[in-house]
Amino acid sequence: MVPPPAISCRALSCVVAGRKLIDDLTLELDEGERVALMGPSGSGKTTLLTTLAGLVPPAEGRVLVGGVPLDEQPELRAGLALVFQSYGLLSLLTAAENVEVALRAAGRPPREAMRLAAAALERLRVARFADHLVEELSGGQQQRVAVARALALRPKVLLADEPTAEQDAVHREVVLDELLAVGADGTTLVIATHDPEVAERCDRVVELRAAVHR
Repeated sequence: MVPPPAISCRALSCVVAGRKLIDDLTLELDEGERVALMGPSGSGKTTLLTTLAGLVPPAEGRVLVGGVPLDEQPELRAGLALVFQSYGLLSLLTAAENVEVALRAAGRPPREAMRLAAAALERLRVARFADHLVEELSGGQQQRVAVARALALRPKVLLADEPTAEQDAVHREVVLDELLAVGADGTTLVIATHDPEVAERCDRVVELRAAVHR
């Protein structure tokens, strides 16, 4: 028996500020698949990611996780993680605390949350900033903390919005290597990107266009 897609959408339409950005999109993403989401600015990449993550309801259509409609079982959102383009870090908390809070919210005990947070920050090369408030970090450092937070959660589906945009060449490779590695553990990865080199390292590219999104 063929397993259902890890995450999919059917006849999905999304409207933002009165403008339809996503129109009748059907998409299936398999377990462990690594997909690059591309398209010009304003084509709906961020809107699609936030809708797949269950943060914004679609105007039409449905999002399914493991074949189950997300609107019928919102608890399935616990298996989804989103790296926001604006990072989405909590002000007045340190880098480590930002990761630990997410882990605690996911049910991890305090000691384990600290251990997992430290390991994730080390992998993204921001461990030396663990005790720094996020306001003290550069944009690139904050972005890596946001990626570390998502990776530490070990989600079934990881959605990342331009996760390498603020990185220099060295750290861009660090971020990309860590993100792409999750496929080996069965995590489905969707990266919204303008970078063709990032897209080339993914298994598949899905392009969004202004008028027709297929």
